[in-house]
Amino acid sequence: MPIDPAKALAAEPRTGEITWNHKDVQLYHLGIGAGVPATDPDELRYTLESRLHVLPSFATVAGAGSPGVIGGLSMPGVEVDLAHVLHGGQSIELHRPIPAEGKAVATARIAAVYDKGKAAILVMRTEVADDEGPLWTNDAQIFVRGEGGFGGERGPSTRLDPPTGDPSREVERHVREDQALLYRLSGDWNPLHADPEFAKRAGFDRPILHGLCTYGITLKAVVDTLLGGDVARVRSYSTRFAGVVFPGETLRIRMWQDGQGGQDGRVRVTVTAVERDDAPVLADTIVEHS
Repeated sequence: MPIDPAKALAAEPRTGEITWNHKDVQLYHLGIGAGVPATDPDELRYTLESRLHVLPSFATVAGAGSPGVIGGLSMPGVEVDLAHVLHGGQSIELHRPIPAEGKAVATARIAAVYDKGKAAILVMRTEVADDEGPLWTNDAQIFVRGEGGFGGERGPSTRLDPPTGDPSREVERHVREDQALLYRLSGDWNPLHADPEFAKRAGFDRPILHGLCTYGITLKAVVDTLLGGDVARVRSYSTRFAGVVFPGETLRIRMWQDGQGGQDGRVRVTVTAVERDDAPVLADTIVEHS
C-alpha cells in the first residue's frame, strides 16, 4: 500500500536547520502580489529592506519551503504519485513575530493520517524554533486521491457554518498571469503550477495557482484592511482550500470581524473567483489576532 499509516506515524521526526534573509522575505511578498503601487508607503513595508515587516504566512516558505508539503510526501510510509496530490488545508500558529533574517531548527513529522474513503489526508506538522524559543507551528493537510479505504479514522470535520450578515470589508485582488511562476521561486517547485502537460495529467486544462499563494494574498488583505497593517497582531491563521485559482483571475475577499473595536478577536474570511461566478476558493478561513 502506497501509504502505510502505522509506519508514517511512527517515523522519527525530521529535523534540519533553516535560514532566511530579507531577500527571501521580499521575494515571497512579491510572489503574493505586494508592491502595487510600488511607491505606496503601505507596500514598502513589504518590499523595502529598511522598513521590512514579515507577513506571518511567510512561515510556509521559510527555508525554501523545506520540509513543506513535498517533503512530507517523502516521509517513511508515504509513497504517492504527485499528480494525485492536492493541498487540502493549512494552519499557522505564531508564537512571536517572524524576524526579517533568521536561523532556526525545523522539526517535521506526520501528525495524523485520515481515511476519507476515496482519498487519504496526511497532516504534516512542522515546528520551528530558534535560540530564543518557538517561532511558529505549521500544519499542512495533504489530500491524496485514490489512497483511502484502508479502514482508518476519518478525522475531525473542519467545516464551519458560513458567516452571516454583511461582511465588515470586501476587497478584490487581481492575480497576475505570471504570479505562479514568481511564487514558485520561494521553494514550491510542484510542476502543477507551471507545466501545462503536468497540469493536464492532474486533471486541469492549464496550470493552477499555488493554494499557499492565495493563502498569502488573503492574509495580506486582512492585515492591510482590518489590522492596520500590523503583521505582529496575527496569532494564528487557518483555511481550507475549497477550489482552484487560475493565474489571471480576480479574487473576491470578504471579511467578517469579531471582537470589539478591532481588539482581540478573529476575522472570518471567504475567498471566491470573480470571473467564475464567485466559485469558492478558500473556505472555513479564520485569522485570530490581538
